[in-house]
Amino acid sequence: MFRTYGSRSNKLPISVLVFLLVAGLSLAQQQGWLGSSAKQARQSQPGLYRVSRFVDGDTIAVNMNGKTEKVRFVGVDTPETHKPNTPVQCYGPAAAAFTKNTIGNQPVRLVSDSLSTDRDRYDRLLRYVYLPDGTNLDQKLISEGYGFYYPYFPFTKSDEFAAAQQAAMAAHKGLWGNCSPTPTDGGGYVSNPQG
Repeated sequence: MFRTYGSRSNKLPISVLVFLLVAGLSLAQQQGWLGSSAKQARQSQPGLYRVSRFVDGDTIAVNMNGKTEKVRFVGVDTPETHKPNTPVQCYGPAAAAFTKNTIGNQPVRLVSDSLSTDRDRYDRLLRYVYLPDGTNLDQKLISEGYGFYYPYFPFTKSDEFAAAQQAAMAAHKGLWGNCSPTPTDGGGYVSNPQG
């Protein structure tokens, strides 16, 4: 009832078709015919925002539907660079540059935390900041040694962030190898002024 096509001559046209399909898709991608609509789709997704200003290592400003909103990263604290009445802290400029260079011109996804409040006492949105590739920038700042795990308020990724800090400390990454962080009463750390 069913015919079996096992001859080599019948397989050749299928392999040629597959080759042509792959070559066509490759050409379309190189010419940007496929990438532009995928890029537009990513940029128009809700929750993706362009950074309008880099404030410091743990704070950015985004354009959110025509309004500028300051966003404070959840669970991480980077050394200060321009806080009133506070000197520039060790690794503060490096942390600010790391955030700026890591985000670059990419849009970021902002995600709230169910255990955290929506805004802090300065009326900044409290959010996890994700890069388009899915990287959680809050955690990356800690794991690369540009910031401290911030244990003063509850958040769902607290254990992950604490572990990331322990690993960065053990490897003497970033500020752990270049500064002398001081423990605080609340279980966190603060970076000393640059010297």
